[in-house]
Amino acid sequence: MSAVVTFLGAVGAGMANEYGRRLNEAVGGMVARVAGREVTAPAGQADREAVARVLVAEARRDPGQARLLGSLMSGLPDDRTAEGPAPRSLRAPGGFFTDRREALTLLRKEATRKADGRPRVAVVFGLPGYGSSELAAFFGAKEAALYPDGTLYADLRGASAGTAPTASVLLRDFLLKLHVAPDRVPPATEDRAERLRALLGARRLLVVLDHAQSAAQVRPLITGAPGVFTIVVAARPLTGLDAVPVPVGPLKDRDARLLLGKLVSKQALTAARATLPAVLERCAGSPFALRAIAPQLAVPGPGSVRAVGPGSVPAPVPGSGASAGTGSDSGSGAAGEPNPVRSVTEELYRQLPPEQARLYRTAALRPWPALTAAAVAASAAVSEREAAQGLAELAERRLLEELPDGRYRFRPAIRAHAVEAATREDGLARCAAAVARAVDHYVRFAVRADFAALRERPHVDPLFDELGPGEYEDEGAALTALTAELGNVVESVLAAEEFGDFGAACRGTEALWAVQLKAGRHEAVLPALRAGVRAAEQRFPGTEMAGRMHTQLAFALMETPSGYDEAERELEAAADAEERAGHLRGQATVIESLGLLRLRQWRFAPALASFDVAGRLLDGIAATDRDARHLPRARALLERHRGRALRGLGRFAPARQRLAVALEFFRAPGTAEPYNEARVLTDQAETEYAAGDHATALRQVEEAAAILRGQQATAHLDYLDMIRRECLAGRA
Repeated sequence: MSAVVTFLGAVGAGMANEYGRRLNEAVGGMVARVAGREVTAPAGQADREAVARVLVAEARRDPGQARLLGSLMSGLPDDRTAEGPAPRSLRAPGGFFTDRREALTLLRKEATRKADGRPRVAVVFGLPGYGSSELAAFFGAKEAALYPDGTLYADLRGASAGTAPTASVLLRDFLLKLHVAPDRVPPATEDRAERLRALLGARRLLVVLDHAQSAAQVRPLITGAPGVFTIVVAARPLTGLDAVPVPVGPLKDRDARLLLGKLVSKQALTAARATLPAVLERCAGSPFALRAIAPQLAVPGPGSVRAVGPGSVPAPVPGSGASAGTGSDSGSGAAGEPNPVRSVTEELYRQLPPEQARLYRTAALRPWPALTAAAVAASAAVSEREAAQGLAELAERRLLEELPDGRYRFRPAIRAHAVEAATREDGLARCAAAVARAVDHYVRFAVRADFAALRERPHVDPLFDELGPGEYEDEGAALTALTAELGNVVESVLAAEEFGDFGAACRGTEALWAVQLKAGRHEAVLPALRAGVRAAEQRFPGTEMAGRMHTQLAFALMETPSGYDEAERELEAAADAEERAGHLRGQATVIESLGLLRLRQWRFAPALASFDVAGRLLDGIAATDRDARHLPRARALLERHRGRALRGLGRFAPARQRLAVALEFFRAPGTAEPYNEARVLTDQAETEYAAGDHATALRQVEEAAAILRGQQATAHLDYLDMIRRECLAGRA
């Protein structure tokens, strides 16, 4: 009983890939045949125990059923990770590090205390610009010998309000860095956390969680593994987190002078001795401010270092996200406290040439996760060459950070200053126009990349046909490019919605389908999908576009059992929109999607009914309709799904007939799709295996495997290998 309950839990947790979904469907069919009735997929421990009792009772009664259950249980993919180097995702510290002896002592004490079952956790906190993140990086480099199994780093700040990475997204990232294959990452947050704990149990590893906002955000990422030390970096102590507090305040005057002495020559410091006290006062012990002002000390002459007054702080640009820059991200202290980051940034900004200053202001108008020359050029209406040169110069002046991939980003406090300057000097209308140009750039990029990554999909927005697919080497290259810019594309959708450009919001959302379907980045695109639904209901209610937006959101929600109820509601809204639009193919797609949801729930009879309804809707499309050219493929897919539902119901003969029709289409000249051909062959092998014809199933397995070996379909090949083993055992 215990083993079967555990197996059922693992099946539900493993639906992140083709293997997991197929195994779940096969188990559902077995349960229905054993119980003699429909049994909904278990949603919790009590449900799993009830299903297990049925399976164990039948296995005790029927040796054949016992063998089948054993075969499926042995088919679970193991949890071993691929071989690979220890993760080293924590950045290297800066070239000079000064003081922080007390903080380093506190960190080492917690890192090396005797293991007693309590998680080793420290919270390093201090205002931005005072070096909290730098302290964590320095500790990781200094104490690297304590962590032979590597370091894991996560930046917990979001691009804008509501887009901070969730625990589920961060857990996925950690599992990937620990060499778990993408299609072996469990879909549910709790299962990801359990897998991470298992992987870290015997490792000596440092985890750094940077820019944390709350205890709730980091708690799922903390483990009690004796060899793991977690450093949480925040702007303030985190209430509710049991951790050693490590405050990081301003450098003492002596240490500030020492840092400047490392950054500039002794001669330069001597020449600047008259202004040095004012510089130290303005920098207020902030390592960032000292590093930023140091080049000014190295250039002698009048005006090289100027006093800066507080100035006025105008309201931020609507939709800029600058209001979210207050508090932990702004670099501001409490009322009356010095703000050295703001002061030094203003000084550096005043020294910029006019065109570079405009580039600085324009690039900051949205909290883009990463800045590229192409996007900034579009936003500022300059050439890409000018933008590339300007970004490099801003980084040299420490107004931007350069990322390892050659892109750039703002520190939140500096971006807040840039938005203030843009509001003051450019006005709302010009700021809004610049954001619109950036949104247009990202949407057009996403449309072309999505089209190239998934050419056979019908599109709703006419921009797809207008632009056509982008020029990429192949579909994989297009998907890679789109995934690399995913954060910016999501942000462009949110910006379009905020500025009332609902058409652009929907276009950008539609262009995320390949990332959902092929890259599995369902959680990362959820903010955009929800924005797309809201935009469609504002601008396109009761239309094909509204139907598409609701359907895309539903597919993302279907990835975890906890999202099934909301997914069903979204599909109902999609069906209503498609019906009001009189769009039969759209209605058929939505009803087909509902059937796919039913398959995941082991509700095979309702799934078959949904596929039949979808088929009747397709039959109503006239030969002259614009969707008529998509009908043969749509019908072939429906035949495949019908075959799957019939197999789940134990109706093997009609299942064979439906699958044979689908196979004929996907292997015929002119309509051949090798991947879908292999999927249907796998469906046929599953059907024959369940029906007891192991010889035929084995032949179909080999046909499918021969197709897939050249397509890097690892999870699918693993599943075929499981069927192959069981067929050979059955024949023996």
